[in-house]
Amino acid sequence: MHSNKTEQNGIPVQIRNTAGGSAKTLTGLTRREWFRTAARGCAGLALGGLVDVEAVRASTQKLKLADVNEFTTSCNFCSCGCGMVASVREGKLIAMEGDFDHIVNRGSLCVKGISMFATHTSPNRLTTPRYRSPGSDHWKDISWDDAIARVAQKIRKTRDATWIATEKVGDKEVPVNRTDAIGFLGGAQNTNEECYLFQKAARLLGMPYVEHQARL
Repeated sequence: MHSNKTEQNGIPVQIRNTAGGSAKTLTGLTRREWFRTAARGCAGLALGGLVDVEAVRASTQKLKLADVNEFTTSCNFCSCGCGMVASVREGKLIAMEGDFDHIVNRGSLCVKGISMFATHTSPNRLTTPRYRSPGSDHWKDISWDDAIARVAQKIRKTRDATWIATEKVGDKEVPVNRTDAIGFLGGAQNTNEECYLFQKAARLLGMPYVEHQARL
C-alpha cells in the first residue's frame, strides 16, 4: 500500500510499506532505527551532564604515555647488543624497556638490562665528573671541560714519557712508534662506525693494546 503523505506536523511519515518489509521515513530510517538513534542521543546528553569533560582531559595529561617521546638505544652491559626503547618526558627518562622490533632480543631483557632504569635513576649515580688530588681524602666536583683537559694532559704526558720510536729486530732498528703504558677499552653499546673511529684514534696515539669490555 502506498501513501502520498510525506509530512504531518513536521514529523516524517511513512512513504512506502510493502508486505513483510520495514516502513521507512523520508530520512531513510525505519521507525525502529529512528527510535534507536533518538535513544542514543538522549543517553549521550545525559552522560555529558554527568561527566566533567575538562577534568577528564586534564587527567589524561598524567597518564604514563601522555606527552612522551620514545628513543631507541642499546643496552650497555655486555656485547649482545640488545635493543631498548627509552621513554622521555620533558627531558627526563621515565621508563626503559626491551625493543620488540630489535633483531637481537625481540623485546626481552636479562636481569642486567632490566636494572638499567633503576641504575639511571639511582640517587647515588654520579652526573658530574669528580677529582681527588694526590694525598687528598675526599673528592670534589669539577666541570666537564676541566675533566676533558685533565684527561688529555695525562694522556699526552704518559705518551711522551713512555714513547718507543724504534725497536731492534735482529740486527736492525725498525720504527714502531708506540707506547705500552696506555690501553684502549671499547664498549658493547658502540656502533660499528664509532668503533672504527675509536680504533683509528687509538692507533694514532700509538696504543697497541685495544680491548673490549665483554672479553675481560
